[in-house]
Amino acid sequence: MSDLPRKAVTRTAKLAALPLGFAGRATWGLGKRIVGESAELVGRELQQRTAEQLFKVLGELKGGAMKFGQALSVFESALPEEVAGPYRAALTKLQEAAPPMPTRTVHAVLEERMGDDWRELFLEFEDKPSAAASIGQVHRAVWHDGREVAVKVQYPGAGEALVSDLNQLSRFVRLLGPLIPGMDIKPLIAELKDRVSEELDYELEAQAQAAHAAEFADDPDVLVPAVVHQCDQVLVTEWIDGIPLSEIISGGTEEQRDRAGQLLARFLFSGPARTGLLHADPHPGNFRLLPVGPDAADETGEADGWRLGVLDFGTVDRLPGGLPSTIGVALRMTLEGDAEPVYEMLCEEGFIKESMDLDPDAVLDYLLPIIEPAQVDTFTFTRSWMRGQAARVADPRSPAYQLGKQLNLPPSYLLIHRVTLSTIGVLCQLGATVRLREELEEWLPGFGPEAELTETDEEATESDEEELPEAPAAEA
Repeated sequence: MSDLPRKAVTRTAKLAALPLGFAGRATWGLGKRIVGESAELVGRELQQRTAEQLFKVLGELKGGAMKFGQALSVFESALPEEVAGPYRAALTKLQEAAPPMPTRTVHAVLEERMGDDWRELFLEFEDKPSAAASIGQVHRAVWHDGREVAVKVQYPGAGEALVSDLNQLSRFVRLLGPLIPGMDIKPLIAELKDRVSEELDYELEAQAQAAHAAEFADDPDVLVPAVVHQCDQVLVTEWIDGIPLSEIISGGTEEQRDRAGQLLARFLFSGPARTGLLHADPHPGNFRLLPVGPDAADETGEADGWRLGVLDFGTVDRLPGGLPSTIGVALRMTLEGDAEPVYEMLCEEGFIKESMDLDPDAVLDYLLPIIEPAQVDTFTFTRSWMRGQAARVADPRSPAYQLGKQLNLPPSYLLIHRVTLSTIGVLCQLGATVRLREELEEWLPGFGPEAELTETDEEATESDEEELPEAPAAEA
């Protein structure tokens, strides 16, 4: 059996201990304030201790708990720098490693799913996993045709654990809220629960990965490993080496950070346009930076160029027409300062409920700082910028907070919104300087100059059609 704690009582006990621990530390914090320590210092120390316990438990449980931790991890750049360090260390462990399941369990799953002769499909198979994640772990192997492959094996009982964890986490969501300022945890957990069945279905994942691999097969910037074999609870794909993005974040060069950031932004916006699918799990553990060029990487690790390797297509958003053009049009009009049309569009799309009566200029003032990276040719994403945005929308005393509470996020935009925010979080972790506007103009429908031209042409055409006299009927 797996070491994944599957019994409901065991998992519930571990998760239930979290709010008790939070309450205990709150009492401890009150005691320290009574003896004279400042509320600010106590609050930061409390946040550190809470983070340490939270991510220790999440890492041990895997399942939905770890999935939640991974989703949360990309927002650590919104934390005050004084507490971000301990978070960062705990979150990096979540992104790249977790306790592996026993070898005998791995072999049992492979035998059950691939047949008694499963070993004949491989020339080599490494029993020690190369990576472990929320619902499965990856083993390096050599396929029978000589290709190096990654074999993803799902933990037995992962589905039950995933649902159980997320249900339990949702019960004390209010206690988790203060961990990341300005972030509403409840919709995040709800959305993760909605995606459970897709996350567990390796056939759907194989289809999504195969579609990306085919589309990006000859792409100089992005590499998606091809699918080699798939069956229930087992997915075999081509192996790719490279530097995990978490290592680039912790110790990469400026060139590596900027290149990784540029490619990450490019993949975020080009993927839906090219495949009709949005990769919806953009935490650093799912990306690699691969050296390319005549000499690839030399002894110093430098390369002539870099590609982005993309892994794990278990969660995708299906967008047959690419990202909604509404996003691009609204973004362009916001940058142009057209408050009234932006307001009307947001009302039509359901971002502003009919019962609300807001000031269009106030809405514009709320949006402009968020889309600052699209206002310039190049923008450097930093943790301090992210913290400023979080503080602006999380401070109950600020106008932005009051207005933000009145806005609504339509269900069809939920995943797009989370993926975009998550990607921005990773860009801030990287501290990358990115030409974001360039990517938006090329890949986001409704944003580029050609969109404005098309609209103008359409209006002119409609106007001409109205003014032109009806053509005479042809003579017999």
